[in-house]
Amino acid sequence: MSGQSMPCNPQEIGALFLFEKLTPEQLGRLCGEGRVERFEPGPVYTEGDPATCFYVMLEGTVVLYRRVGGDDVEVTRTSQRGVYAGSMQAYLGDRVRQVYNNSMRVTEPTRFFVLPADTFADIMQEWFPMAVHLLEGLFFGSKSTQRAIGQRERLLALGSLSAGLTHELNNPAAAAVRATATLRERVGKMRHKLAIIAQGSYSPEVMANLIDIQERTAERVAKAPTLSPLEASDREDALSDWLDDQGIPDGWRIAPTFVQAGLDVDWLDQVAAAVDEEILPSAIGWLNYTVETELLMDEINDSTTRISHLVDAAKQYSQLDRAPFQNADVHELLDSTLLMLSAKTGKRIKVVKEYDRALPRIPAYPAELNQVWTNLIDNAVSAINSAGGEGTLTVRTAPDHDRLLVEFRDTGVGIPAEDRGRIFDPFFTTKPVGEGTGLGLDISWRIVVNKHHGSIQVESEPGDTRFQVLLPLTSVEEEPS
Repeated sequence: MSGQSMPCNPQEIGALFLFEKLTPEQLGRLCGEGRVERFEPGPVYTEGDPATCFYVMLEGTVVLYRRVGGDDVEVTRTSQRGVYAGSMQAYLGDRVRQVYNNSMRVTEPTRFFVLPADTFADIMQEWFPMAVHLLEGLFFGSKSTQRAIGQRERLLALGSLSAGLTHELNNPAAAAVRATATLRERVGKMRHKLAIIAQGSYSPEVMANLIDIQERTAERVAKAPTLSPLEASDREDALSDWLDDQGIPDGWRIAPTFVQAGLDVDWLDQVAAAVDEEILPSAIGWLNYTVETELLMDEINDSTTRISHLVDAAKQYSQLDRAPFQNADVHELLDSTLLMLSAKTGKRIKVVKEYDRALPRIPAYPAELNQVWTNLIDNAVSAINSAGGEGTLTVRTAPDHDRLLVEFRDTGVGIPAEDRGRIFDPFFTTKPVGEGTGLGLDISWRIVVNKHHGSIQVESEPGDTRFQVLLPLTSVEEEPS
């Protein structure tokens, strides 16, 4: 919007800190090619519109805003003469998108010295060529550095996740290999025991009873109750005594296996009643091998199921087989990220999930949101480790008007008050040299704010730090990041 044109006084603009070193001829050129405009309270320009002018305030009050989600968030309010805004990167030309990076309003009648963007660019390159080269190098150099370190940060995160996933996969895979080897041994012994039983002169009825007992024993293994350590110990003592009374050798070795399978003294009494006394030791040994094979197959099943869940979590985390933009369940994304980072959280950090499962799916870029969760969880773990290594990470979801809240709360050291305003700045980090690039939160901010039109904020004190991500429930047209 344009204001009321007014006379331009070279002495007035020369008194501003921005122009105080200019010659009278230069000030005359500024007044000749620029203008003074007076604006009534209201908007001056809007974020995202073509940047056509450079504004320097002569008197009044200005407020700058940034668009976050569906809201305009105030970032600066000042009455200081000489402050400037608008097309401040005009000297870079068409190498960058020339749009206003914020919105400006005035809250009282305010006068500006206004310079067209093209004129501002020409004057900068003509009067201050060295400064322009330095600013160009700083601007494009920082962009290039940010991209390179951002790529490195992603690779480091990927390496950490890969190491964690390999560790998590190795445990169940090794367990399955061990169980398979033991199972082969037990099946061989069970065949040998069956051959011994079959060589005896037993009636078909006795053999049928043995087979029936074996089947029912296998069924009990699948339905074995979970016992407390004290209950298990008492039952082991009772079974061991029963086996000793029946003259069964190594009863103390067999009893724990039977207890794990859910067998008790009453069950063994039924077995003893169903077979002749002379074959009871062989029958018990045969049932022991049966129980062990069932337990080993359960262990193999649990291990392979665990591997399958980890692979599913990796696919969910990477979103490799899914569309980049989709309606996503944030709880699935959070669960997959927490599982991928379980090696990093370890056993000393308690993870608490406070999910509102009634929340709807939201339009999102799931793989990029997983990167946000990764960065925030990684920071929480670092904060807890700095506080002694033991603590709690709470992940909470909840509705928040027309948005969805995802909150990460940790009991770590907290963020000092003087650092809270800078934590989302590129390259700012409180971690020791070599441990942080300072881009994790900057990347997270860009993904949440620029990509998803949401917001991300932090509240912190020692022992209670909360990063809150607010995401819109409905789709918004994407803006350039």
